[in-house]
Amino acid sequence: MKIPIINSKRQYETIASKAEAAVLEVMRSGSYILGANNKEFEQEMCKYLDCKHTVALNSGTDALHLALRALDIGEGDEVISTAFTFVATSESIGIVGAKPVFVDIDPDTFNLDPAKIEAAITPKTKAIIPVHLYGQPCDMDPIMDIAKRHNLFVIEDACQAIGAEYKGKKVGTIGDVGCFSFYPTKNLGTMGDGGLLSTNSQYIKDRVIALRNHGGAIRYHHDEIGVNSRLDEIQAAILRVKLPYIDKWNAARRDHAKLYNELFAKCSLIETPKELDSTYCVYHQYTVKVPNRDEVHKMLAEAGIGAMIYYPIPLHLQKVHEKYNFKEGMLPITEKNTKLVLSLPMFAEITEDEQKEVARVLIEAVEKSTATV
Repeated sequence: MKIPIINSKRQYETIASKAEAAVLEVMRSGSYILGANNKEFEQEMCKYLDCKHTVALNSGTDALHLALRALDIGEGDEVISTAFTFVATSESIGIVGAKPVFVDIDPDTFNLDPAKIEAAITPKTKAIIPVHLYGQPCDMDPIMDIAKRHNLFVIEDACQAIGAEYKGKKVGTIGDVGCFSFYPTKNLGTMGDGGLLSTNSQYIKDRVIALRNHGGAIRYHHDEIGVNSRLDEIQAAILRVKLPYIDKWNAARRDHAKLYNELFAKCSLIETPKELDSTYCVYHQYTVKVPNRDEVHKMLAEAGIGAMIYYPIPLHLQKVHEKYNFKEGMLPITEKNTKLVLSLPMFAEITEDEQKEVARVLIEAVEKSTATV
């Protein structure tokens, strides 16, 4: 049985008629950029997130980049974040000319460890970017407390965590800015690229609206260097069809995570995900820790199980950051976990039989890899 890590086609089949009708309506309208669907989607996302403003963008990467721009973070500044995430987080810091300063993670959640943040703060520090990795909310109270005491901005990277909650509040609405991705594999994914920025600040909203459209809020009036980062109408229409289903899909992912936990309970060699108290994790990925990870990963691939490694090389050891002379050993928990993590098939439509097959194959692979001769 071949089981992919995600099956976008299976989800599409559940909304096909609505999605196709929405796309056809856009095509017939003649309005393809910054039209009615874009505006309606922004309003619907405000209501869903319970925040004052959202700005639809071309990608989650652009949301991070433009958040930094809107906060006037740039050359000579430092931004604290995690090296255990996708490169877009630190890439956005580099795009504006600032320096990423990495701190280590909590080994249970894979998220930024608040206890390690203050030691990394310098007079050049301007912001903290906590990443809600795999759909697991960061421990935001201590992060916000540190930011307040040191007069720092907080930009939440919620690109993998649409619908996740921390103490009853949607992630992406706790800090100064929230950033979301609608890449097709995300819990709320479109059929192309897409992103969104959330904020309660009118100033940030207005600044990002200008920045996303070549630096001008009024056509042909350009106040600063901007970018072309507009969510097109077709993608906005698809997202509007999907948004009413996101809570149902996230709840299904949580049910699947619970079943995985039960299936792996009999194998002490497999460490299953942990959730912080008072959080609602949406399991963008279901990520376990296993011994002999690379060998186990190979065995799963040979058995047709689409497991993935997110992420094999931490950001501080990537070539893109070599100019900072980050050294191996500076983030021991991050570096250790990059050698252990393995993400398993996880999508709302996965069946119980498929999960049982994934569990059977993984348990056999782990036991085989650790068997003594």
